[in-house]
Amino acid sequence: MALRYFPFDDQPYRIAMGLMPLKMDDWIEVDSELAADLREKRRLSAVDRQAVFRAEPGSEAGQREVLELLAAHLPRRFPKTYRLAGDRFWIAPIEEWCDLAAAEMAPLELAGRLVQEDLCLMQAAAESYNLTAASVCFPTRWDMPSKIGRPLAQIHQPVPGFAARLARPTDRFFGLIKVEKPVWRANWSLVDDPALHQPGGHFRSTPDPTITAANAGERLWLRVERQTLRRLPRTGGVLFTIRIYRTPLAEVAGTPARAGAILAAVRTMPAAMQDYKSVAVFKPAVEGYLERRAGAG
Repeated sequence: MALRYFPFDDQPYRIAMGLMPLKMDDWIEVDSELAADLREKRRLSAVDRQAVFRAEPGSEAGQREVLELLAAHLPRRFPKTYRLAGDRFWIAPIEEWCDLAAAEMAPLELAGRLVQEDLCLMQAAAESYNLTAASVCFPTRWDMPSKIGRPLAQIHQPVPGFAARLARPTDRFFGLIKVEKPVWRANWSLVDDPALHQPGGHFRSTPDPTITAANAGERLWLRVERQTLRRLPRTGGVLFTIRIYRTPLAEVAGTPARAGAILAAVRTMPAAMQDYKSVAVFKPAVEGYLERRAGAG
């Protein structure tokens, strides 16, 4: 779980779209955790399929386009990892052939089994874009089944500041995304559980006395969501991907400069956002740990 993204360059903490241009070759990321992540997706689906995949009627064409885009992209971008032979798709790290034409599985569900990213299909509705299909095995404290069919503003309703600052710009941007100009952004949280599947945990209020300034580096993880947005060229929907990276806080705060940057972000995070992200339950421990690391050397 080596640190790949350090999303603390902007100070102080602020809620923003923070979108950056994305090269199409960088759309999907593959690393040494691929086999473990894909096996975990399969396990979660076997335990409770309805918890990790949902689709609305009418989303089938968009789902199929996502699967076709991935089937074309992955073998070209990662030829040692993936191979396509007709409708059969080879995933080398788990030594598995997937049947891309399998009738018993929805196209987006099958697409989600090929990559580490979670996949959300957003399609235009009357005044916004609605979540019409989703393969989400690794949520960061949100319940995907309760969001299916809803527009962007309702999906993000619990996020402090979203309605006032980002609802209109987000709706407007979704309508303007161009096929040839995908984008990406990073979102971060501090969590006390390294598990990938975390559908709950927002608004915790009970402090954990076992997390202290002495052990916060080992007890907490930086959880980064790398999110991408791209317009589907044939069906016109927007595909939203979410890739999870988590790294122990001790590794993230490995230098005084980095510890200081994280400390500034935590301290300037609005109280409502601290409550939403459940940072308040261990904030004194985090601050004490980071203060000591920032003053090192």
